[in-house]
Amino acid sequence: MKIVIAEKVSPATLAVLRAEADWQILAHDELEKAGGLAASLADADGLIVRSAVQADEALLAAAPRLRVIGRAGVGVDNIDADAATRRGIVVMNTPGANAIAVAELTIGLMLALAREIPRANATMHAGRWEKKSLGGSEVRGKTLGILGLGRIGLEVARRARAFGMQLIGHDPFVAPAVARENEISLVSVEELFRTSDFLTLHVGLTSQTAGIVNASTLATMKPGARIINCARGELIDDAALAAALAAGRIAGAALDVFSSEPLKDSAYFGMDRVLLSPHIAGSTAEAQEAVGIQIAMQVREYLKLGVVQNAVNVPSLTYEEYRELAPFAAMAQKLGSFLAQFAQGTAAQAAPGLEGIELTYYGRLAETKTELVRNSAVEGVLGGALGHTDAVNRINAPGIAAERGIRLHEVAQPGAIGAAGSALRITLHTAGRAVSATGTVLHHSPHRGQAEAEPSARLLSLDGIDIEAPLKGELLTLRNRDVPGVIGRIGTVIGEHGINVANFALGRPDTSDAGGPRLALAVIQVEGGPLEPVLRELSGIEAIAEVHLVRL
Repeated sequence: MKIVIAEKVSPATLAVLRAEADWQILAHDELEKAGGLAASLADADGLIVRSAVQADEALLAAAPRLRVIGRAGVGVDNIDADAATRRGIVVMNTPGANAIAVAELTIGLMLALAREIPRANATMHAGRWEKKSLGGSEVRGKTLGILGLGRIGLEVARRARAFGMQLIGHDPFVAPAVARENEISLVSVEELFRTSDFLTLHVGLTSQTAGIVNASTLATMKPGARIINCARGELIDDAALAAALAAGRIAGAALDVFSSEPLKDSAYFGMDRVLLSPHIAGSTAEAQEAVGIQIAMQVREYLKLGVVQNAVNVPSLTYEEYRELAPFAAMAQKLGSFLAQFAQGTAAQAAPGLEGIELTYYGRLAETKTELVRNSAVEGVLGGALGHTDAVNRINAPGIAAERGIRLHEVAQPGAIGAAGSALRITLHTAGRAVSATGTVLHHSPHRGQAEAEPSARLLSLDGIDIEAPLKGELLTLRNRDVPGVIGRIGTVIGEHGINVANFALGRPDTSDAGGPRLALAVIQVEGGPLEPVLRELSGIEAIAEVHLVRL
């Protein structure tokens, strides 16, 4: 593996990655000697950035092997996530790693506003003793409104509670139990603005939160209220806040983030009741080390194990969730590839009018986060149908399907299917036909000396016929008339060509088609030798309706 670290990070961050044997780690101060960033990315698997490097379409074009971009921080404005997704690159960030730093600055700014500390300091340095005008107010007993109760918002609440403040908050995604544990009363956005003495913002930027502090909401606030923003500058309508401050309706504001950074021209300049800091909330030495170590660990876990954490363009899983779902994701990819090849006869042909992919989850699988399994199944279908798996992976597979007008439909069936506790059925819909296959994962007992056995992907049914077979290696699929002697003839032909049969599975439909002889279905796992002569000879047997080769 090769990891390029494009910006300065702590020695501890480098140590996480350099502990991996045979990994090449290129630090930011080594890039110039290596020919620059673009040249260094030509054979890189991972890229770690902070906020300065622009990971745009042009840079990604120089990185054909790149699999993951890690942002040591929260915002990903400097990363073209759409371009990364199209190229199958995971984009990760580190939300919450700097929560303590941001919470501490928030409390510090609140106290500075309440006690007018900056003005006290400035007048003293100017040789003036203005004790009478610098009384300020206490925060004890005041109402702190917290917009956003994620990691940072909750850390702010815990610290504010120690000051004896009354806590209210709004967050549609927080559990009431979490709010109760932190002694926060959940209220509407309207009540939050109306009753807060201090309002602190800790939400991300969305279409709903952009400009949430505006002329209308400011007009509902208590005269003398104060606002702190250490989240995103775009949350505030600057003209409206500046006007409210100038009119004296809002007593003060402390702003660490701005719509345009660095801040070069602002209506806030010269306002002595406005505290401005240059986006330093998460810039403590401890926080920077924490986000660096966290992103290094996330990149390492993804490249080594495939665990996706804190991704902004694909679903994220905990390590425990990944361990549970990884075998089913691997099975889904194989099942999708198998079915696509079976449906069209050969992986070299283009997909014959594929219109939709339907995924049905059974048992425990239906109750889990199925995005990883879904993406893997679509990857398998498209890789098997399009015949170039390098261009399709579990990151970009849904996007490629959408580009081709292929509809995805998911169904959850919590009940088990047969003896399988969890199973997946994939159905491919074309203009004239639907074909399906069901698979599961078997967990065997480990052999002596093994910590645990490798789970195996198994086919349970194909095209409506129950048939169990391994989903690996080279598989011959045949439809043959259900008459005596056919199975023996198939085995003879395979043996005469020096091919070994590793597994032979046979399934029979319940009824015949249109009153004619039943067509049985066989899936044969074979090993060794060229298979094209076998396919030609088997195709010539009168009782065999069709024969295909599937490679997994």
